[in-house]
Amino acid sequence: MTITERRVKTAMTQAVRQRNYRRIRDRALRRLGNLYPDQYRELLEQERAKDEAQGKVWIDLSGRTNASVGAPTPHKAGGVSQRPSNSKQESDLGGEA
Repeated sequence: MTITERRVKTAMTQAVRQRNYRRIRDRALRRLGNLYPDQYRELLEQERAKDEAQGKVWIDLSGRTNASVGAPTPHKAGGVSQRPSNSKQESDLGGEA
């Protein structure tokens, strides 16, 4: 077995072990969240506050981050981003340009 083959085999083994560890860990967290929902939510909020204080961004279940730069969101007036390419002109709104 060459050095390259041995390194590839080692990397594959480590990847499988890491994947299995993450799967078991996620399963355990899900069970704890179901057994103790209030405490779990409270701990999550504490961790989120710590991370946001350090400038880290959390990702929600859909894979989108909470920090959106100029992206359309329902809470913005008109739901339009502030990027020039997406800005509405008066002619688009039925007014005169």
